[in-house]
Amino acid sequence: MQIRFQRNCSKLWLAALLVLSSPAIGQPAANGVITEIIVTSQRREQPKLSHAGNIDRINASTIAAVQHQHIHELMTRVSGVWLVRASGQEHLTAIRSPVLTGGGSCGAFLFLEDGIPIRPAGFCNVNSLFEINTEQARSIEVIRGPGNALYGSNALHGIVNVLMPTPGTNRAPLVSLELGSNEFVRARAELPFDTESPWLAALVYADDGGFRDDSGYEQGKLHVKRRWDLEEGEFLLGLTATDLDQQTAGFIVGEDAYKDPNLNRSNPNPEAFRDASSQRLYGIWTRELELFDLDIRPYLRHSDMQFLQHFLPGQPLEENGHTSAGMISSAAFGSEKLQTTIGVDIEWSDMFLKQSQDGPTEGSDFLMETRPEGDHYDYDVSSFGIATYIQTEFATNARTTFGAGLRVDYLRYDYDNHMLTGNTRDDGTECGFGGCLYSRPADRSDSFTNMAPKLSMTYSLNDTSRVYASLSRGFRAPQTTELYRLQNGQVTADLDSERIDAFELGIRKSQARLSLDVALFAMRKSDSVFRDAEGFNVTGARSKHQGIEIAVDWQLATDWLLEVDATYARHTYDFDEVALRGETFVSGKDVDTAPRWLGSIELQWMMTDDVDLGLQWTAIGEYYLDAENRFQYPGHSIANLRASFQLSSRLGLTLRLNNITDRDIADRADYAFGNYRYFPGRGRELFAEIRYSP
Repeated sequence: MQIRFQRNCSKLWLAALLVLSSPAIGQPAANGVITEIIVTSQRREQPKLSHAGNIDRINASTIAAVQHQHIHELMTRVSGVWLVRASGQEHLTAIRSPVLTGGGSCGAFLFLEDGIPIRPAGFCNVNSLFEINTEQARSIEVIRGPGNALYGSNALHGIVNVLMPTPGTNRAPLVSLELGSNEFVRARAELPFDTESPWLAALVYADDGGFRDDSGYEQGKLHVKRRWDLEEGEFLLGLTATDLDQQTAGFIVGEDAYKDPNLNRSNPNPEAFRDASSQRLYGIWTRELELFDLDIRPYLRHSDMQFLQHFLPGQPLEENGHTSAGMISSAAFGSEKLQTTIGVDIEWSDMFLKQSQDGPTEGSDFLMETRPEGDHYDYDVSSFGIATYIQTEFATNARTTFGAGLRVDYLRYDYDNHMLTGNTRDDGTECGFGGCLYSRPADRSDSFTNMAPKLSMTYSLNDTSRVYASLSRGFRAPQTTELYRLQNGQVTADLDSERIDAFELGIRKSQARLSLDVALFAMRKSDSVFRDAEGFNVTGARSKHQGIEIAVDWQLATDWLLEVDATYARHTYDFDEVALRGETFVSGKDVDTAPRWLGSIELQWMMTDDVDLGLQWTAIGEYYLDAENRFQYPGHSIANLRASFQLSSRLGLTLRLNNITDRDIADRADYAFGNYRYFPGRGRELFAEIRYSP
């Protein structure tokens, strides 16, 4: 199987190389390059064609056309990415990875807003993207695999950078109202109507009745930005605030329960909820000096959240929050042949977490005894991080450019426990069956130093095509929940930083009628944390990840555009272990919740200047639900349709019909605590938005 996998990838890559080195289909090469600009690669504008690695960009027109209700609907258009839709606005992330859950799931991906991490390095939220106003972003850029030296801890499997609108003529002010199935209502506004104004405000409010019993939510997001000329440079001040009030729907249980009409709209956990708020204030000061370009980004962040952990026996309540501040600073200088960026990042944060359970656990004697009611955890952590980095690119001739980078990152935690030390109940009594599940370490401090190098090369085949290769390392310092929210059998968490070493070979073409990206990757990850089917953490794990990603944008004719995003990858365990009271991990078996196939095809037809139609087919391949590969989900595919009408110079109408054939699917399938568990997917839904643009 391994040899066949490598041969198939090689054949696809060679075929793409032949296409890339030739003119665009049906069009001579003289039509030239389509210059698509990206910023995440170097923290400044750069042509995508010259980027030494994979990167995908969802532009403002696509975001406006899709009008996603959930970030999953938008990210199906990026190869190698699977944003799993959970209840309400919750999600789980896979970028060149399995869907990571439990211990180890947090911090594997770096989420940025205007190039600034939205949370502290050690205090992730697995559902982080609902804290960003992606609905009104001007673009979203995705780097798959480890980031370069400019990005530190958590840029392990990938980076998502949401670029928010800025004041100026590139924005389109509007107000809109949208209605849809399951009592969905959404209002949006982008102000002021004066496109030359030095400030803007983007506001979205959504109220969803939920397609399952007791599963609605209300959510508001605000982004405000102001521009000034400051010290011969430009200063942008941005404010983002979000609030989510959600009734959460839990798993339905039983093999193929998502197909049962009596179950797939039910909610076994009507008491579950999630309340979350976040606020971020940041500045971006850029100035072009005689010898270098300066970029300084100070920021201040805060979040509060409480939610019922309905997916765990006993349903404990978690409360967490943080206040943090920092600054990202970089200077870029050089010539046409040599470009260098150096920088320093500094961050401080104050974090807290509490977990408690109101009543006794239901289930077996073991569960009832080891998961007691009362307080489980109550601690604070203060952290300090500092990093320095250098990234350089050198053009040896007109065709070849080499790149090298190195980041050194230091992070320190100071942990303060407010409860009894050990794995007792909160009153100090011991649990049966070897002790309580929850274990609390004594006060302590921990520090982690990591180095992340990267080497890259690009070679120009012609004016419109590039080949690139890279060797890189990503890292993730242990999260505070892994270090201080321990389990039975752990007195201390002797964890190292998680590391991933990656090799990538890719080819890219950008022409007037054809854009093509193909990337082969192979990665090996060590010192990971997995959660087994009984809810226990497994540390020191290793895994391998290899695959091929293809993205094609083909202008079939003046009015027709075909977009294809496809991925074939294998994510396998690279260690052997019988977990404590849990599963057996065997090297070579597929990591659970890691479909080998992901795909999306979208056909767009500009019927007239005022009518735009889009038909999308998206598919998820089969995947295993457990580490021993005994249980499977067969995968699924659905079709979605959208139509936009410009009714007048100021009025527009958009219609969306999701899951056209009303297929019964599971947004997420799982096997845990001896049961198949599913988050059923939404059935056929219709949405209509009317908008006004002056």
